[in-house]
Amino acid sequence: MVLQIPSSSKALTVTWEPLPADFVLPDDPVENIQQPPLAAALTDALGAAGSIEPVALIGSNFGLVATVNKQTVVKAPDWFFVPQVHRVAEGTIRRSYTPNLEGAPVSVVMEFLSNEDYSELSVRSTPPYGKLYFYEQILQVPTYVTYDPYEPKLEVRYLLNGAYETQAADASGRVRIPELDLWLGIWSGERLGQTINWLRWWDSQGNLLLWSSEQAEYERLRADLLAAKLRELGVDIDRLT
Repeated sequence: MVLQIPSSSKALTVTWEPLPADFVLPDDPVENIQQPPLAAALTDALGAAGSIEPVALIGSNFGLVATVNKQTVVKAPDWFFVPQVHRVAEGTIRRSYTPNLEGAPVSVVMEFLSNEDYSELSVRSTPPYGKLYFYEQILQVPTYVTYDPYEPKLEVRYLLNGAYETQAADASGRVRIPELDLWLGIWSGERLGQTINWLRWWDSQGNLLLWSSEQAEYERLRADLLAAKLRELGVDIDRLT
């Protein structure tokens, strides 16, 4: 479902300006208690796999800025990825990110659907701009992901000829995210004491990208197996440590 709102005939002039120093960033409460752990798990798996370059920027509930018709507009997606950003001065903390001014355009945006107004699917073309409209027409993000963790339902949209088109999942229910060369899908299980429907990454060979906790457990089990094998061979591993 995409919320259809009459479009404005007024042309958009989009520029990339620094966030004004006195601009008050939105501080909206999290609408879905699952949003923070879902976002953290996505980033954790990329980090554990060594898939985050030092020049990249990954954020959650972090303001993306555009100046539209001379007015500053900020949206804070649940998760986003920028492949390359400019360095900031040592000790500087980013308040927000302005594409094209501070680095590359935003490549991927994800929104986890709230159970109230479905603003993540709004195409409202007048202020306050709907999120789908903002990512499609203003930021022109190549890949837009929306996820309802309760249904659960995953939708991935690619920007084609200036408009989003929903992509079909493969036989495993996963959809490719071209900018990361990974596949995204739903996985039900436990992480940090929470058993929910998670979003997870798979590589092109169908291998699940492990979370850091899973990677640590895998390494521990592998070490235990190696120790057991050495003992079978008569090696006193206690003398090796």
